[in-house]
Amino acid sequence: MLDKRSEAMNGVERRAAFGLALVFAFRMLGMFMVLPVLATYGQELADATPALIGLAIGAYGLTQAVLQIPLGTLSDRIGRRPIIIGGLLVFALGAAIAANAHSIWGVIAGRIVQGGGAISAAIMALLSDQTREQHRTKAMATIGMSIGVSFAVAMVAGPLLTRAYGLAGLFWATCGLALVGLLIVLFLVPHQASPFAHRESNLARQALGATLRNRDLLRLDFGILALHAVLMASFVVLPLALADHAGLPKEEHWWVYLTALVVGFFAMVPFIIYGEKKRRMKRVLVGAISVLVLCELYFFFFSNSLVALVIGIVVFFTAFNLLEASLPSLVSKVAPAGGKGTAMGIYSTSQFLGSALGGILGGWLFQHGGLSTVFLGCAALCLGWAVVAGTMREPPYVTSLRLPVTPVLVNDQGLVGRLLALAGVTDAVVVAEEQAVYIKIDTKIVDRAQLERLVSQTPVAA
Repeated sequence: MLDKRSEAMNGVERRAAFGLALVFAFRMLGMFMVLPVLATYGQELADATPALIGLAIGAYGLTQAVLQIPLGTLSDRIGRRPIIIGGLLVFALGAAIAANAHSIWGVIAGRIVQGGGAISAAIMALLSDQTREQHRTKAMATIGMSIGVSFAVAMVAGPLLTRAYGLAGLFWATCGLALVGLLIVLFLVPHQASPFAHRESNLARQALGATLRNRDLLRLDFGILALHAVLMASFVVLPLALADHAGLPKEEHWWVYLTALVVGFFAMVPFIIYGEKKRRMKRVLVGAISVLVLCELYFFFFSNSLVALVIGIVVFFTAFNLLEASLPSLVSKVAPAGGKGTAMGIYSTSQFLGSALGGILGGWLFQHGGLSTVFLGCAALCLGWAVVAGTMREPPYVTSLRLPVTPVLVNDQGLVGRLLALAGVTDAVVVAEEQAVYIKIDTKIVDRAQLERLVSQTPVAA
């Protein structure tokens, strides 16, 4: 029987989950606050062009994508905290560079430096180090929620802060948030003696080949790239459509985004419940992508009406929130046993690449073809994504587990076979160096207690 005390997170786990969620939220808040304001306020900067404003919006994604996996791997060697502390200082430096900029080039430089503080992988790894396996999903969900909340707050706080203090004030606020995050790491997040590398949170070279050959995972990687590319490209032009075409002063854009995000959050929940309970997530995924296609075409035809734009933005964020919440869950389902950390590392890199490409291409398309060209370009990208997603198989509705095994069982050649023979187990792999087995299970068929009994049994001699 499982120890009842293990069912609740202990004090160290709660501090780790809460503290690291705050660090993640403050950092992402600083990234996201720029989105709703740079297209409008950035025009006041010297040398500003639509293409360069788009580059400034997406520039952080370039360095973030390049450094995400290397810094996560480095944290396995030198520790999580040095990487996180150094990354927050680099992020704050980038914000200070942008705050002191008088031209668009200075803002671009600052955003590139900000992206150099690529600490997402190290934060997730530190959270894994400091939480037991049975609580790790809850802790990861806490960070996931913090990202969603930070995005919502940023859409409102960005316009309000910029209205009061200008772009420089916005970047100084971003710098301050990074330094607050640094204090949280130093004084709130528990100290961990040494990194604990495992395949749920870290990239494993042994799993890299299988992950890159998995076509459904590649489809999901393309999906998150397309989603964030469309988001960034849309934010190159939506603020301008609201201000210049629909006549809404840029100081009042905050209420549009607040309405869209609140309504969009609650509107997506029934679809998530339907997809998971009925096991129809592929249908939900393709449906949400199709809604994005229609939204971009809608913007193309009705960008001159404020009421029409607000309705379109609300529907857009409903689909966006649904996809943003669904895609990581699908990656976790599709990834092979022992490959979740590797799959999520590639997925995150794809996300940041999408942000960079979306900002750059959105600005270029706007400069050469105007608002309509950007909307059509986004619609075409979403249409291509819908085709790619339509060829995907229905994902397996499974959960990943990591269970410790004794040194004797690590060398038991029949363990994996016995696990796979158990109803509801779809995949299993023993990792000798961790003295653990990674298992994918359908929780409707098999329960954890059965698995724990099986992996704790002494193998029978032949």
